[in-house]
Amino acid sequence: MDYSKLDGLIPAVIQDAESSEVLMVGFMNEQALAETRRTGYATFFSRSRKALWMKGETSGNKLEVLAILVDCDEDTVLLKVRRLGVGNVCHTGQRTCFYRSLD
Repeated sequence: MDYSKLDGLIPAVIQDAESSEVLMVGFMNEQALAETRRTGYATFFSRSRKALWMKGETSGNKLEVLAILVDCDEDTVLLKVRRLGVGNVCHTGQRTCFYRSLD
């Protein structure tokens, strides 16, 4: 993976494996991707806290990773996931982070 373009981070697009709905976009450093692969659950790097965090570690709405795809430039990943818990992914309580239209 090429982590050089965004100061050691790569975008991670999260997609529901069953519905193909885009749920969120997060960022991963090399350690977050390694942890995701090791545990089978989506783990990200928080840019504000400067720390790793597993999605759903407090809410129970974890994202079980079923597949990891890499783009042609090897600087972005697509995670196909199964939503666990009540299934809401957005921190606002919405199913997906993409619930608003740009006016």
